[in-house]
Amino acid sequence: MSRIRRGRGHRGQTLVEFALILPIFILLLMGIFDLGRAVYAYNTISNAAREAVRVAIVDQACSTVGAEADARAASLDVNWDSDALDPCSDVDGEIDINYLDASLDGTECAAPIAMGCYAEVTVRYEFTAATPIIGNLLGTLHMEATTRQGVEFTNPDF
Repeated sequence: MSRIRRGRGHRGQTLVEFALILPIFILLLMGIFDLGRAVYAYNTISNAAREAVRVAIVDQACSTVGAEADARAASLDVNWDSDALDPCSDVDGEIDINYLDASLDGTECAAPIAMGCYAEVTVRYEFTAATPIIGNLLGTLHMEATTRQGVEFTNPDF
């Protein structure tokens, strides 16, 4: 049996192919990580809205509801700022708390909040990819999760 001898032109072929594929492979791998982070962020704000509305249907104190949403989305640095004059408004717009009447046409419930009204909590988050190339391609993703449930208990203090 005779060996086939390769010429000098084939010695660096594997290295060149590896050098061409490596950046694409790393970009794909980082894209998978960024996708996982985006799914995690959306699940976190969705869970924060869900847990906050569960508090809102039995306790109409906006500071308590906002604090619950803030605690559930703490890993994303979503902040409840209750420095506004209206106790249910959030200064930076990341968490909104509304009490809507039964028609669900956007009309606010009159105080005191009674059964038959709906509590609605919206949590917003601005997602930016960690990979610079993917971040430049996608830009900032605006994520929003809203949950609405009927009020089950009227807190006489609010």
